[in-house]
Amino acid sequence: MAIAPHDPLIAVLAKPKWREYLSLTKPKVSLLIVFTAVVGMVLASPGMVPLQALVLGTLGIAMASASAATLNHILDQRIDKQMARTRRRPLATGSLRTSQAFTFAAVLCVASMTVLNLSVGWLCALLTFGSLIGYAVIYTRWLKHATPQNIVIGGAAGAAPPVLGWVAVTHSIDPQALVLFLIIFAWTPPHFWSLAIARRDEYAKVGIPMLPVTHGIPYTRRQILLYTALLVLCTLIPTFIGMSGWLYLAAALALDARFLYLALALYRGVRPDLPIRTFRFSITYLMALFGAFIADHYCTMLM
Repeated sequence: MAIAPHDPLIAVLAKPKWREYLSLTKPKVSLLIVFTAVVGMVLASPGMVPLQALVLGTLGIAMASASAATLNHILDQRIDKQMARTRRRPLATGSLRTSQAFTFAAVLCVASMTVLNLSVGWLCALLTFGSLIGYAVIYTRWLKHATPQNIVIGGAAGAAPPVLGWVAVTHSIDPQALVLFLIIFAWTPPHFWSLAIARRDEYAKVGIPMLPVTHGIPYTRRQILLYTALLVLCTLIPTFIGMSGWLYLAAALALDARFLYLALALYRGVRPDLPIRTFRFSITYLMALFGAFIADHYCTMLM
């Protein structure tokens, strides 16, 4: 069968190899992970973040995130071929071989652990490796296919980056770092379940027991609203324990109000586009919320 000159498959296969490898790292997701890790570093530092932790710690965490994302591609390549959202990934199209991706992931993992261990200490390296395994193996290989609570349980790995950043500076786990962990942990279910509602048919097709597939969309909408309310409560903790000031609180309240509005509208089923709108806003929400932590921290320093 002849392939049309503008067939999407040709465009995918014609990509330069470095772009294929870059896409394995899920750069947008990795950027968010690295950003929250940097926020952990900032809040752990009384003044400016130590240069070694900022540069080498960030580099090590970024490489670990890229390695985990690549392993996720490897383990999910069968279902990626069947889902519209993921069928153009490098392993799904065959533009990269599994062996190439595995070698890439292994190199990134070893480099990450080496950099972290030598620059910011063994504890940060160990926790980072645990997060990598938690996401790439425990979540992707087991939890994702075993339970509709996969996102809730697996969310611990995704919530770890600010703790990793904190440990890179202090070489210890502080209760305030766990507050950052708690915020992302509570944010994860409404973030992913909104997407799962929008892609429910695709998840059902490949047999992944996401909550909208196993319990239905109305139940999932209710859970999104409940977890969003829990998230709002979690975002108030930093101000009440003196971890952040009024600038952060003002930003958090504004962002929380918008998220709650979307979650409530989604619960009521007002418009069919709300699941994907809620999902997209959740990304903006987390970036803006953690950006407010940085702004508040340095504004307080200058006062």
